[in-house]
Amino acid sequence: MMNALSKRQFLKLSLASGVALSLSACGGGDEHDIVDVLSDYPEYSLLVEAVQAAGLVDTLKGRGPFTVFAPNNVAFGNALTELGLTKTQLFDNKPLLTAVLTYHVLAARVPAADIPFGRAITTVETGIFKIDSAAGGPVITDERNRESKIIRTNLFASNGVIHGIDTVILPGDKDIVDTALARAPEFSTLVAAVQAAGLESTLRGAGPFTVFAPTNAAFASALSTLGIDPTDLLTNPAKRPLLVTILTYHVVPSRVLKAEVPLNTGITTVEGRDFQVNNGLQIVDALGRTAKIRTTDVLTSNGVIHVIDNVILPELPPV
Repeated sequence: MMNALSKRQFLKLSLASGVALSLSACGGGDEHDIVDVLSDYPEYSLLVEAVQAAGLVDTLKGRGPFTVFAPNNVAFGNALTELGLTKTQLFDNKPLLTAVLTYHVLAARVPAADIPFGRAITTVETGIFKIDSAAGGPVITDERNRESKIIRTNLFASNGVIHGIDTVILPGDKDIVDTALARAPEFSTLVAAVQAAGLESTLRGAGPFTVFAPTNAAFASALSTLGIDPTDLLTNPAKRPLLVTILTYHVVPSRVLKAEVPLNTGITTVEGRDFQVNNGLQIVDALGRTAKIRTTDVLTSNGVIHVIDNVILPELPPV
């Protein structure tokens, strides 16, 4: 019976029965590339059409290696509704279609066992997403903070590997400032401070940045404790250097997700001085004051935001 089956048939039967196949079991000798493998599964027919419409067939038939996170037809249909587009409109918009598709592709072979959970994963599109381990299976969070479940893993091809997902993932459409604005009123004081300090264009730049973002309540409490009038701080030109110092101490000049935060060691800020994060996810600033990181990994097109419950300081500022 085994001799009567082709290698391709055996691979498909094994996957269907839930047998875990390792890369070495596949042997790297399969003649079917990523496009061929996707074409074998009717549930990915829209993805194959999209790859053809974007002119990416030759790329995904190339040497690679690649990892493709493949949305099924249902996922594509839901994405069209979410974006307010017809299939024709999406497929005719080649720049958008290419950006969406290449955001699903990694320029490396990453089988399920090698997924770097919690860390930034850079795509061919140049954006990032992260994958977290969850009770119901791995979950992708894209740069718009939308989630997609990985519902099939390790469809191996001659030039890479495919993982099936249940939602089309999308590259970011909001930078750090726009993301903070979208979470109003939680960060309205922070946004006003960034604008008053003349830092808005910087935080809209390419980055990437990590912003440890105090909430409105955190700002009000800290400024009251320090005896600083919030209105004066935001409107008095003489206080601008102080405001810049405070804000830039909350920014790290790189993208650092929760899983990548170095614990109990100095983290250098844009302001130039360090703070530390302890094992309890508390920031300890230069004055020994603490701020709890309440929400982590709010992704943006140019970095990441972590929400904190206190303003941190490099030194006691002059009032």
